[in-house]
Amino acid sequence: MRAELEPIAQRFGVAIEWIDIDEDPALEARYNELVPVLTLDGVELCHYKLDTAAVHATLLQTRGL
Repeated sequence: MRAELEPIAQRFGVAIEWIDIDEDPALEARYNELVPVLTLDGVELCHYKLDTAAVHATLLQTRGL
């Protein structure tokens, strides 16, 4: 997911915050079986594999890009 997401983030000019959920018990409890997971502003966009369409649509809608 990381390799696919980085070019999209660059194209849209947004930063990515990478979080190791194993370091946060609350996140580990919430997402343990869903890793990797992608969220934006606390909303889950996808897990296991990147949903490119969802990411593009969300960035266009929420960032006014």
